[in-house]
Amino acid sequence: MHAVSLQAAFLDTAADQLCFSLDLAELPALAEREVSVGGLAVRLRLLGASHQVFAGPVRETVACLPEAVRGLPTTLTRRPAGWTYDFSAVTECLGPEEFSARVADALSRADEAEHSLSGVFPGSPEAVTAVVVEACGEGSGGADRPGLAWRTWHSYPQDGHIVSTHSRLEAR
Repeated sequence: MHAVSLQAAFLDTAADQLCFSLDLAELPALAEREVSVGGLAVRLRLLGASHQVFAGPVRETVACLPEAVRGLPTTLTRRPAGWTYDFSAVTECLGPEEFSARVADALSRADEAEHSLSGVFPGSPEAVTAVVVEACGEGSGGADRPGLAWRTWHSYPQDGHIVSTHSRLEAR
């Protein structure tokens, strides 16, 4: 799916302003896509302040949130009833050429993926948020268990930062 041109100002001013939550309701979305992956309904949502992914019992939000504690966990595991959810985040500061190549790679991955949503913010073709989700996981004895994995990329061309996250949700 090709990147959507988002019709709003880019709200995140820096990668270090991002916050993480598993408890928020829907925030106003600039773009949204509902897909079925591995038998689970998934809502991919791009916000003026980054992303939300709603899947099974998880309501993941990575965004610039007023009055929230800033910063993303490097790793986090939660076990909602019957599920295991793992999250990780990495922030990198890159030189101009590597930054441009990594943004192009994220957009290419989203474009080539069956289940994705990506957007470009006004003001810079390298101010992007992209989400790619795919089915994963298999239970013992060959019995399939529902599972998903998703990756996100948030780019900040003004300072060369890219925040990438990886999440995994599997039935136990």
